[in-house]
Amino acid sequence: MAVRSTPTIVPLPHFDKDVDAQALRKAMKGLGTNEKAIIDVLCYRSNAQRQEIKAHYKTAFGRDLIDDLKSELSGDFEDVIVGLMDPPAMYDARCLKKAMKGLGTDEDAILEILCARNNAQIAEIKKAYKTAKFGDLESDLKSDTSGDLKRLLVGLSVGARDEGAGVDPTKVQADAKALYDAGAAQFGTDESEFQRIIVGRSVEHLRQVFAAYGSLTGTSIVDAIKSEMSGNVKTGYLNIVRFINGPVEYYVDKLHKAMKGAGTDEACLIRVFIMRSELDLGDIAHSYRAHHSKSLADAVKSEVSGDFRRALQAILS
Repeated sequence: MAVRSTPTIVPLPHFDKDVDAQALRKAMKGLGTNEKAIIDVLCYRSNAQRQEIKAHYKTAFGRDLIDDLKSELSGDFEDVIVGLMDPPAMYDARCLKKAMKGLGTDEDAILEILCARNNAQIAEIKKAYKTAKFGDLESDLKSDTSGDLKRLLVGLSVGARDEGAGVDPTKVQADAKALYDAGAAQFGTDESEFQRIIVGRSVEHLRQVFAAYGSLTGTSIVDAIKSEMSGNVKTGYLNIVRFINGPVEYYVDKLHKAMKGAGTDEACLIRVFIMRSELDLGDIAHSYRAHHSKSLADAVKSEVSGDFRRALQAILS
């Protein structure tokens, strides 16, 4: 199955880190801040280019770009601009730490990250988590969650999903039946069997398993999870299955929920825009319009304002 991939941020041709560093210094020097100039540079460069700007800024001015941005900006606008400056693995690590900090745990944010990363990316996140002196990711997940959800998150954090190519139809049928036997076919649900298959098997294999489950049982795997599980562990498996079945639709749903009803989940908007900007945010925006009869840009416009809105619109454009 070919994966669509339309980023909204691509490397700028004829990129000049010195010109960009000077523009940023000028935007933050003296009284007042030129927020538009900051957006015009940082929201239109690839992450690799932003890392070059950050290093050159310190070389050219003897100042830390992140420190300067933090002292000049505030609120959601600061969060999106400073978030853009992290390498991807460090940004993921920071979001995971934030999700487990203080009272309560943001399981949705943790799942959103861990269910969407391959083994190499998870290894990088764990390394970044340690480098930033946040502690040990697995230990933090264990101390912040419990029961079946804890086992699920620890399983995801290992980063040892089968990534082999090729799918064996016999194994697909066996796994579809094993999921049925572990859930709908009996009283009570054997979550460990769900984890063995859904956390361990390759993405392409699982897409076929979920289709086979539908043929075998006449019900979708999503509906089966909804009726067999409850609470956070149900949310956990639904996140993984929905991401595997359709990453683009998964994020369309995330963004819609973040902007639905009273209040806006700004943290979710920022995460999705930053994490998907160089992958498939263009596809997400296209699909958003198809599903919700309004553009993602218009949805954002009606929910947020000021420099924060301008930054998100720049990332989107």
